[in-house]
Amino acid sequence: MKLVTFLQAGTEKTGAVLADGRILVFAAAEPRLDGDMLSLIRRQDELMPLARALAANPPASAVIDAASVQLLAPIPRPVSMRDGYAFRQHVSTARRNRGLDMIPEFDLFPVTYFTNHLAVTGPGDLPVQEHHLARLDYELEVAIVTGRPLRNATLEEADAAIFGYLVMNDWSARHLQMEEMKLSLGPCKGKDFATSLGPWLVTKDELPLEKTPQGEVLKATMTCEVNGQLLSKGDAASMNWTFAQILQRTSYGIQMHAGEVIGSGTVGTGCLLELNGSKVTQNLWLKEGDEVVMAVEGLGRLVNRVVRVAGPEVGDALVSAGPRGMDHH
Repeated sequence: MKLVTFLQAGTEKTGAVLADGRILVFAAAEPRLDGDMLSLIRRQDELMPLARALAANPPASAVIDAASVQLLAPIPRPVSMRDGYAFRQHVSTARRNRGLDMIPEFDLFPVTYFTNHLAVTGPGDLPVQEHHLARLDYELEVAIVTGRPLRNATLEEADAAIFGYLVMNDWSARHLQMEEMKLSLGPCKGKDFATSLGPWLVTKDELPLEKTPQGEVLKATMTCEVNGQLLSKGDAASMNWTFAQILQRTSYGIQMHAGEVIGSGTVGTGCLLELNGSKVTQNLWLKEGDEVVMAVEGLGRLVNRVVRVAGPEVGDALVSAGPRGMDHH
């Protein structure tokens, strides 16, 4: 199923995209389905068979035109959100462009970092402030949503816990990111302002997943266009670490829950930082008004437009004074 969250008359609702592109409104079809996406995922054994049956024979009174509503992120408030680093091509190219050798630890274990699960956006306008527009970048990714609790998972348990897949754009303010990462604590302000997910959350049964000894692999072409120009193209199958391996590592020694989002990391050629460094593009960064369209085969098209909103100007400090004990002149 292609599951969506949307605004209808100012109220957040969930539903499914039907074969003809219209939307089945769950709450209008069945009171037991009147809940958010997290509730649907957590109660999937009870509610998903009901949702599938209704989608197969939808009541006319519960079907609406998709153009009549505003799509939100399919899972607007995930329990948590991590991003990975699973594509060797992106890692090696980005390091080479900085004059660095490929890091050997890449082949030892998959890594993730926490990003802001409370700054999730969906299709539509992406509000950013002036500091974000200093080398604003996109990152073309796929992501999974967990549907079962996990702790010290095997690869088989990890795959079984994946509820579905969706397109992910890990927006990056490169100027802020590069400055703060000099302190070796990872990205924060360069990443925490927005991550876009959507347009749908696609359940596993609809996807061409290949079983391998390392876990299931999604075969899906990935592209990104900016203002109609194709800039990035790759395939989800080129992930060098599977989502099962990422979940196995992530769940070591901790309790994971249904409703967590894990991104793949950037596919090769999947961001301007990489393209600029390889001279494919020449110091190209996103600007106000740009339209960014990410498409992943089977997962839909995530369309966003960069919109500048009010905030501190570039010349203003992000902090009002230096640390204690420092004399600034």
